[in-house]
Amino acid sequence: MYNAHSITREFEKAVAEYTGAKYCVALDNCSNALFLALKYVGVEGKVVTIPKHTYPAVPCEVIHAGGKVAFYNNEPFLTGSYPLGDTDVWDAALEFTSNMYLPGTHMCLSFTGPYKHLKLGKGGAIITDNEDAYKWFKRSRFSGRNECSYHTDNLDMLGWNFYMMPEIAARGLLLMLQFYNMDGTPKKNADLSLPYPDLSQFEVYTK
Repeated sequence: MYNAHSITREFEKAVAEYTGAKYCVALDNCSNALFLALKYVGVEGKVVTIPKHTYPAVPCEVIHAGGKVAFYNNEPFLTGSYPLGDTDVWDAALEFTSNMYLPGTHMCLSFTGPYKHLKLGKGGAIITDNEDAYKWFKRSRFSGRNECSYHTDNLDMLGWNFYMMPEIAARGLLLMLQFYNMDGTPKKNADLSLPYPDLSQFEVYTK
């Protein structure tokens, strides 16, 4: 029988190869990628320092993962990627280019919205070189399931419904071709730069 999950794996393989990462786990959006990565590294009860001008989902996911938010000053226009505090988690929503992966990190990518290089309408991913993290991310994003029928699965793990739908992965796999030259060499993309509000003025993130 045809396995719909195979197209998602092919897309993940393409993203990993392009970015220089060993592993890629596709998700439904970057916000959930950040949440899973923060849950994996364990920020519960810890303070995570982030730029005050960033996308509002970032402090939300820190808090949802059990952490507390502190802000540092940055320019209103956020560019490229940055680490979340002293964790190995990076918000790379504004970066997508060849060989971008930083060893030892969990970099969270965004394919959502009209400004991203890879425009999937909605989507995200985590790229990593950690095999244990990779295996945990894969099952955690899929309700704790393995990529098989739940009638035959060994359901022994809690997870979340953050899976990238195969039809979106199929579109992503097709669009990955735009990041290569005709001779097969990967193209470089400039970091995106977008304006964000000053989130430090909102009590909901710091109370």
